[in-house]
Amino acid sequence: MIKKILFQGDSITDARRDREGINGYGPDMGCGYAALIAGKLLAANLDREFSCFNRGISGNRVVDLYARWKVDALNLKPDLLSVLIGVNDTWHEFAFENGVELDRYERIYRMLLEWTRAELPEVKLVLCEPFCLKSELVTDEWMAEVAARGVIVKKLAAEFDAVFVPLQNVLEKAAAKANDNLKILRDGVHPTLAGAQIIADQWLKYVEL
Repeated sequence: MIKKILFQGDSITDARRDREGINGYGPDMGCGYAALIAGKLLAANLDREFSCFNRGISGNRVVDLYARWKVDALNLKPDLLSVLIGVNDTWHEFAFENGVELDRYERIYRMLLEWTRAELPEVKLVLCEPFCLKSELVTDEWMAEVAARGVIVKKLAAEFDAVFVPLQNVLEKAAAKANDNLKILRDGVHPTLAGAQIIADQWLKYVEL
């Protein structure tokens, strides 16, 4: 039975979480999709031991995630581990020439998952598709590279018996309905409240506890 859920990733997961909130019942969850998911699940499981944690850190790439994986993931011993990582691996190359190229992204992500399976063989893995939408920041070149990362994540999900949560298409459909990408992702990357709710709903649609 799943008792502890851990959300891992970058600023999209971080969402201004409280670094001092460590009890697993809300203060550390931030104001993004992870908080929306946690609120629903916590309310539905008041009669049993159940907790949710957010260890997303703004700006992280997959290499940063790997560097802190033992203390921020493995040591917490979650029953379910949800990961959303990838957009910064592209963004940081365009902005700072410090991104993570596709082959290294796949290699390190696989290493991270192999390590997790070795240390926590029973953990349920959830891998979320990285995403972005066209904006002043996000170019066509960005879009193509982030899409390629999504293909990698889907392949890894199959390889490691993980749940794959597709996000790009559902966000594109919402943006088309709104006739404004920025109503969904405020800069083409970071979700608005509406965008966070769409991500949370999609996660809950695909993940069975």
